[in-house]
Amino acid sequence: MLRYILSRVGQSLLLLLIVSFIGFAVLNLAPGGPLSQFALSPGMTQEQIDKIAAQMGLDRPLIVQYFDWLRHMLVGDWGTSYRDGQPVLHVIESHLFATLLLMGTATSISITLGSTIGIFSALRRRSVFDYAMTVASMVALSIPTFWFGLIAIYIFALNLGWLPAGNMYTVGDGSVLNYLKHLIMPACVLALVDVAVWSRYMRTSTLNVINQDFVRTARAKGLTQRRGLFKHIVGNSLVPMITLAGLQLPMVLGGALVTETVFTWPGMGRLFLDSLGYSDYPVVMGLLMASAMLVLIGNLAADIAVALIDPRIALE
Repeated sequence: MLRYILSRVGQSLLLLLIVSFIGFAVLNLAPGGPLSQFALSPGMTQEQIDKIAAQMGLDRPLIVQYFDWLRHMLVGDWGTSYRDGQPVLHVIESHLFATLLLMGTATSISITLGSTIGIFSALRRRSVFDYAMTVASMVALSIPTFWFGLIAIYIFALNLGWLPAGNMYTVGDGSVLNYLKHLIMPACVLALVDVAVWSRYMRTSTLNVINQDFVRTARAKGLTQRRGLFKHIVGNSLVPMITLAGLQLPMVLGGALVTETVFTWPGMGRLFLDSLGYSDYPVVMGLLMASAMLVLIGNLAADIAVALIDPRIALE
């Protein structure tokens, strides 16, 4: 167990190193680079830009800049934001809770609803419900997330007035109910595509389990359908879905970027777009590393959970 975890942690650290170098190189070699915001300032001469580059150490070779950034990052200094002069870690931490709240809620909705739809579609194969869920899943997978967000705002916020159109809370009202009202629409929109994905995978997984010999044997011994469903079918169907949950993290992060922009949700996705527009490269690089860490931790946790639940998988 310990050997397996240490091996996976080592692989994750190596992958983080590769991701950090590629991200650092792309940001610094992009047109304009980190100095693009200074070049747009009125009256800024090339001599002044060169002086700023020397002060920031941007006149050094790229590999030297990277290892200097990496050395500071390892000791907790992720740099300083160009926009507001605050430490990058502080800027990310101020937006991390909003993203985790949105992602956690959306993931819970998608897993619960998607698994339920998938199981009942498999149990009622080729029924009206199965065909209806198949069509609904294809529609959800075919339409962009931002379109669902705009339609939700138009219907539930502008026309019906049931829910707020955006933001995380109403200024002056920090109650839990107020947070929940603002969370409903972005969480449901973000979960919509994942519900479609989970329902299709869960349907396939459940159909595979239903046709296994141990299920037929249990039924032949007189096991009721209800008990067989919860004791044998659901448990075994969920094992491959744990791996899917880890693989879904990048998709959820990508969807959160769009959803946070549509609903003006103050999370890491919106911060990423704002920082790109301002050429705030230290924050962009910090967000890239934070997102990569979240994905790798999620995948590691999923792999360990599968190995612990399924005795057929050895932790080697």
